[in-house]
Amino acid sequence: MKKAIRYPFHLMRRMYDWTLGWANKKSSDYALFGISLIESTFFPVPPDVLLIPLVAADPKNWWKKAAICTVGSVIGAFFGYAIGMLFYETIGAAIVNFYNLHNAVAIVGEKYADNAFIAIFAGAFTPIPYKAITITAGIFKIPLATFFIASLLGRAGRFFMVALALRLFGKKIQYVIEKYFNILSIAFLILLILGFVAFKYLLK
Repeated sequence: MKKAIRYPFHLMRRMYDWTLGWANKKSSDYALFGISLIESTFFPVPPDVLLIPLVAADPKNWWKKAAICTVGSVIGAFFGYAIGMLFYETIGAAIVNFYNLHNAVAIVGEKYADNAFIAIFAGAFTPIPYKAITITAGIFKIPLATFFIASLLGRAGRFFMVALALRLFGKKIQYVIEKYFNILSIAFLILLILGFVAFKYLLK
């Protein structure tokens, strides 16, 4: 898929630095929740940026940080869904235009026609802009139960995987996750899909 997001680098860098700046503040958990929530609708920086240093600094509470990310992101997903279903012509279109997500929305829409659950799960787990997933789900009026379960499994799988890796391997793996996160998440998703296919085959 072609790169979907195009906007000034300095703006993205400022948002990235602002997000990372919460890592050393007492209210970092609240910031993690808030960023996870708004990233599902319009914010460009993924919550992993803040999750990684927070878990690295407090590995014993890795599950708590991952849970905060998951809950915030899934709640935010319903706001994205509402935007797509009720306010796409105004708010939704503005978000899609700002991040140039037209191709992403079109591709996600095609995938929904094939298998909405897998499309949402894949989007929630991988580096695909999650806002494109949530808004498009609202546009196509994907059943809320499907949307919720797929989002919960995808987001939890992603955040708990990152947090657990940091808990097990410590700061040694922090650099690897930050640098190769996209590749690692896609590779893990492929393994999951292959596992589902193998399981289905064995049941025949």
